[in-house]
Amino acid sequence: MDFNRDESQDAVAEVVVSLLERNTERDVEFWPRLVDSGLLAVALPERYGGDGMGLPEVSAMLTELATDAVQAPALATFGFGVLPLVGRAPEALAEKVFPAVSEGAVLTAALHEPGAPFAARPKTTAVTDGDVVRISGNKVAVPYADRARWLLIPTDSGVAVVDAGTPGVTLRESPASTGAPEFSVRLEQAEIPAAQLLAEGAGSAVLDDLHRLALASIGSVADGLLKGVLTLTAEHVRTRHQFGRPLAEFQAVAQQIADVYVMSRTLHAAAVSANWALAQEDPSPEHRERTDDDLDVLAYCVASDLPAAMQKCHHLHGGIGVDMTHPLHRYYSQAKDIARWLGGASFRLDRLGARCSST
Repeated sequence: MDFNRDESQDAVAEVVVSLLERNTERDVEFWPRLVDSGLLAVALPERYGGDGMGLPEVSAMLTELATDAVQAPALATFGFGVLPLVGRAPEALAEKVFPAVSEGAVLTAALHEPGAPFAARPKTTAVTDGDVVRISGNKVAVPYADRARWLLIPTDSGVAVVDAGTPGVTLRESPASTGAPEFSVRLEQAEIPAAQLLAEGAGSAVLDDLHRLALASIGSVADGLLKGVLTLTAEHVRTRHQFGRPLAEFQAVAQQIADVYVMSRTLHAAAVSANWALAQEDPSPEHRERTDDDLDVLAYCVASDLPAAMQKCHHLHGGIGVDMTHPLHRYYSQAKDIARWLGGASFRLDRLGARCSST
């Protein structure tokens, strides 16, 4: 068990850091820079011109982007889209999707239904009629749905890959803390080719894998956000003076920044542990169970500790942190959105408690 990054992860991280140093964009305008860098090919299979890497390298990329609070569709495209399709998409679908991603196409997944974050039993229906499948249902909190070329839609029969322009698919924008595009998606008899419904048995295995990869990827983003905001806040209290002394010399400030450091290291350990476990090629039920334990712990840490750490950092910045043009806003707003996607701390604690209960 070795959580240290290997050479390929280091290489991906170095490219991201180099891009961030050379470019000032920190929103969706940064996406073309990722396209030009070739990073979008990291997780794509080699036969489609990709690098054939996987979750560890994507995790490194997402963490480095989040360290500088970049608000681009990398999490949605890779964590919610590409990784769940690799090895699962039929050839005809893979030939359409993967080359398009390398050229900048955005993917996303509709993980949530009204009142059901990460819906394990989707109410969205998929009815097969010969060579087509008709999808009907409602999804909420779908990031970048307006920019996505394909949407991964969990249904009662598997995960459907739906072209965004399919008749019967309508979008309604919903508010997000970051201001990044997020939508409710309604599907009314939206028709897709039968080959674009990824079903395995009752479809639960494909959906479970989608949820696992999404949770691991969200954890990587959370790890980067907390690492970045800790650096930002530490520098602020080191250089900001009150009563002729740096803020960092006041005991109360030192204690609070120490709390954030502890939260950061805890979340980092949870994130790398869960990602490492999920990346192992071990199909045994025992390993899958341990991995799901790690992912539930990670989800709770993100939903509970990340917003609390951001609040401390906001407090330590004082009035400067209220300014939406200050970098702190990008960290705090992203943390609020991903904690909401997870269902909040109470929901995640209930999920974690259910796994620990023998009754």
